Amino acid sequence: MIQIRRIPLRPHGDERGSVTELFRQSWCPPEEPAPVQWNFLRSTGNVLRGVHVHLTHFDNLVVLEGTMHLALCDLRAGSPDFRRGSLIALRGDEPTMVVIPPGVAHGFYFDAPCLAVYGMSHYWAPATDELGCRWDDPGLNIPWPASCTAPLLSPRDHDASSLETLLQHMATAEAAQ
Repeated sequence: MIQIRRIPLRPHGDERGSVTELFRQSWCPPEEPAPVQWNFLRSTGNVLRGVHVHLTHFDNLVVLEGTMHLALCDLRAGSPDFRRGSLIALRGDEPTMVVIPPGVAHGFYFDAPCLAVYGMSHYWAPATDELGCRWDDPGLNIPWPASCTAPLLSPRDHDASSLETLLQHMATAEAAQ
């Protein structure tokens, strides 16, 4: 399994409903910056977002309602999990925060409508910190669900390059830093 952090969230409920703490800065270890931007995601079914990778920022992801199939592939040079792919089902009725570090490519597949929130440790900067590749590149080694055969993609994700091209862009960007 790729090394990501999972933080179980505990709903506090009664006959009126429930309240669940989504984030505390104290949950972030010193080497991991806290989120500075939070986003709300609403998705219809048969939608795939990604596969994307960030060079600098962490994502803190929580599904509120529905199910997200979170695909991961470790692209960090020197990682023992390099190019290992995995798939995690995140469900709103089992709230968990997943922290995705820089260098771990990720995609979100929704086979049904879903609501989620995600925090980012740096402000969104698509020109400098948002790289991607084709979701179905075999080099990602992602075991997509059987229902993920012809998902709806954004134009950017539809036209994304190969994993090899992405790795070349990552190496160029890291060398420039």
